[in-house]
Amino acid sequence: MTLETRCCIAGGGPAGMMLGVLLARAGVPVVVLEKHEDFLRDFRGDTVHPSTLEVIHELGVLQEFLKRPHSELRELRGMIGNEPVTIADFSHLPVKCPFIAMVPQWDFLNFLVDQGRRYPTFQLVMRAEVFDLIERDGRITGVRAQTPDGPIDVHADLVIGADGRGSIVRSLARLPIEDIGAPIDVLWMRLSKRATDKGASLGNIRNGHVFVMLDRGDYWQCAYVIPKDGYEALRRIGLEAFRAEIVGVVPFLADRVAEITSWDHVRLLTVRIDRLKQWHRPGLLCIGDAAHAMSPVGGVGINLAIQDAVAAANILYRPLRQGAPSAAYLKAVQRRRELPTRITQRMQVVVQNRVIFRTLTGGAPTSLPWPARLLRDYPILRRIPARLVGMGFRPEHVRSPELGPT
Repeated sequence: MTLETRCCIAGGGPAGMMLGVLLARAGVPVVVLEKHEDFLRDFRGDTVHPSTLEVIHELGVLQEFLKRPHSELRELRGMIGNEPVTIADFSHLPVKCPFIAMVPQWDFLNFLVDQGRRYPTFQLVMRAEVFDLIERDGRITGVRAQTPDGPIDVHADLVIGADGRGSIVRSLARLPIEDIGAPIDVLWMRLSKRATDKGASLGNIRNGHVFVMLDRGDYWQCAYVIPKDGYEALRRIGLEAFRAEIVGVVPFLADRVAEITSWDHVRLLTVRIDRLKQWHRPGLLCIGDAAHAMSPVGGVGINLAIQDAVAAANILYRPLRQGAPSAAYLKAVQRRRELPTRITQRMQVVVQNRVIFRTLTGGAPTSLPWPARLLRDYPILRRIPARLVGMGFRPEHVRSPELGPT
């Protein structure tokens, strides 16, 4: 089977789906290829930051989105030893929604699919996994994807690689990668939530361990940070010792850590930070994690990917309505988004190397570090991390119009 379109997007994650919606809304024919049959995969980022909520507001569908089940995180709180500290206060952000919305990512993606299907120029193909690029005279002109009904060729004026940090598109395109590295990995798991858990902290540092808890309504999605490649060593000490370590960080979880009955209940996330030196080739552009894999520090990866999608739509919708965008337009997307990416990654490196890794290798701090003391004693300073986490550097705004099909 063969499809013809203006833009083929490989990857139906947040970046790819948002770009598909924005381009289809602007009258550009788009085909989005998603390799899975649905979006129901656990342990994905579920934070929709204020910058992304602002984009949804600019699309005119914010109230429809907020009708979906969600919780609102208006502060980021941590526990260092026995002392609580408020790290960020989003209430002062100059946005429509000064909070982080906790929404399961499958709900967020299904919402974007619903928006895309409002436009006749939007086409989503599920269970379509890209395995090759189509190239002609040095230019990428499409992709080949495997589906349950056999391979399909999608010919397009532009191919977008939005297929995550393990991107097959960027691998096939042989784009050079700068590996920045990360000294940590993360173990994801879930634990039940009780009515008595009110006031639980998002981040917990105690006894040389770091444990993060995300409120998912009736359960906690938990992240236990370990040194890089330390998973096998942890398994060797045994599940009972692992459960005891969790209780040592968050004592009130003692009545439920037994829910982790095997290592099958623990998912390893291998953390890496990298970025492409060049995000594009003639006929091809990478965005989101395919262009820059982010650390989970700050939970900003999804929202940075959304910002890439908005910038790409703003720059590319006009040339795509006419045909294949020139290299100058693809360079403009990278130029627009590369500096925010570099700054964000640099901040993540500082936090993971100087705070998290030092904690894992040197034991818990005996007192609040001086930055935490400043945040405790001078609440106005909490606006700074709120801005960095909630909005990021150079937040994007929707400039592409809502038009009919070409």
